[in-house]
Amino acid sequence: MPTAVKRPHAVREYESAPTDAMFLPTTPRILLLQVWLASCAHGCLTEYKASVKLGQANIVGTINGSVESFLGIPYAQPPVGDLRLRLPQLIESYHGTIDATSLGNQCLQQAATVPADLPLEILEGALPLLAKFGVSNPDVIQSEDCLSINIIRPANTTDFRFRRWTRWIYGGGFTDGSNAMTGYNGSAIVERSIDIGEPLIFVALNYRLHVLGFLGGKEVQDAGVANLGLHDQRAALRWTNKFIPSFGGDPAKVTIWGESAGSMSVFFHLFLNGGNPDGLFRAGIMSSGSSTPTGHITDLQGTYDFVVNQVGCTNATDTLACLRTVPAESLLAAVNQTPNEVDIKGLATPYFPRADGAFVARPPQQLAVHGKIADVPVIIGDVKDEGPIFSLGMMNITTDEEFASYLAQTWFPGASSRDLTKLLRLYPSDPSAGSPFDTGNANAFTPQYKRISAVQGDWFFNAPRRQLLDRFSRHQLMYNFQSARGNFTGIGDAHGSDLLTAFGPGDMTDYFIRFINHLDPNSHDETDPVWPRYDTVGRLTLQFNDGSNPVNVTVDDERLAGTDELSRLSLRFPI
Repeated sequence: MPTAVKRPHAVREYESAPTDAMFLPTTPRILLLQVWLASCAHGCLTEYKASVKLGQANIVGTINGSVESFLGIPYAQPPVGDLRLRLPQLIESYHGTIDATSLGNQCLQQAATVPADLPLEILEGALPLLAKFGVSNPDVIQSEDCLSINIIRPANTTDFRFRRWTRWIYGGGFTDGSNAMTGYNGSAIVERSIDIGEPLIFVALNYRLHVLGFLGGKEVQDAGVANLGLHDQRAALRWTNKFIPSFGGDPAKVTIWGESAGSMSVFFHLFLNGGNPDGLFRAGIMSSGSSTPTGHITDLQGTYDFVVNQVGCTNATDTLACLRTVPAESLLAAVNQTPNEVDIKGLATPYFPRADGAFVARPPQQLAVHGKIADVPVIIGDVKDEGPIFSLGMMNITTDEEFASYLAQTWFPGASSRDLTKLLRLYPSDPSAGSPFDTGNANAFTPQYKRISAVQGDWFFNAPRRQLLDRFSRHQLMYNFQSARGNFTGIGDAHGSDLLTAFGPGDMTDYFIRFINHLDPNSHDETDPVWPRYDTVGRLTLQFNDGSNPVNVTVDDERLAGTDELSRLSLRFPI
């Protein structure tokens, strides 16, 4: 874990006693706090120009040009000790001075190791994306005490009332990611919103991951502590609804936005409480993710039992209570022995949200078919090549027979060879039909790599997106997009490549900003392509391209029969 010492967040009355979960010795933390207090005794606050009153507290942030940042503000009690593996406890009031000038701790991350024997072309292609959006920030501590919020707003404005804002939820397969990642710097988006005369506030949250946020098993179900990471997100929404007016935001004008696991999180918030948003948001943006092809939380009993055994809790009378007492390092070591999204199982990991009868009322794809969604406008889209990054651990699958067997054992457990016949016909082993798409026989590093990539990308991303659009676009406002930019060697227009434009900022940023502010992504500039509302007849989508035609309207019907079949199989055989 990183060993760099981070200046403490704040002097706050609700701070829990230091624990070994901070991965810093207790004594240095106390000494550091004393040194910081002494250094501030003679006007430390004047060093910073950004300041906000939050109840009885003074929040001290930084100003950089046209943007003010308030970082690492805790929104819930640290989920450590007896609060580990429990529902988040929202902080209701603040006192004293809160130092919000540096990033808060990252939640503990699962280690994901890219296979060492990958072709050099793939490594060179993937590294630019992984460096920006695929690894934790090495300069920020990882800790269980990580439930914090970043707020970035325009500076030098005298009237912040009624400002629209967006809530960012990071991706990472529910096993890694944080609001401290370098690629998720919302300052560029806020600056761009100012430049185009559409100022907004950017808010980014942290939520618990892997076994700390998405542990499965009967014990978890019975205790009512399933999908804790989603509960963290909802708590952060409630926190912001209460406190955003202090930062100039209108609590009634929030758009929730996420990518990958963050986009899937948006899906679950849209369906929570029978589609009742509780006044916490008025729109959603979903970048690469919607429903997950997962089943019930109790299907993960094997993972629960494995973790319990690894940390020495097998013989405990109450194994869940025992898990609250073991060192965080032991839990993380157990997590790192379970599947991650770039190994042989791909996206069939044990940490995606599953039905618990509470936050997730039924298996996610059943929600998409039979559930009730929040009646709010939605933008949803994918990149052209969702699958290749998640298929890097499957280079040893080289024959048709091996791939068919893999599908039945891993992605569609319980399916027979007959069940898979149509799918295998719709996704042939011909490299020219695989992903990266439209690259002919290039990038065929193994006989099955491009085929696996095509199926995995459509199974987890494109099929659920189309399922959602086809089910709900008839009666509510939905916009569809595809990002066909990047063309990284070996992985194409890969998962996460749209963030290079969205956070760039770029033309996608402008569409999103207008949607956040007006619930309509279109501008009054006749030179900008009009983003049409999606419907099931025309299937029109806005496509972002490289080259001389950067944005155009096209039809979303590539591999339509294949994604329909994947939806049917996922409903029958969830992971």
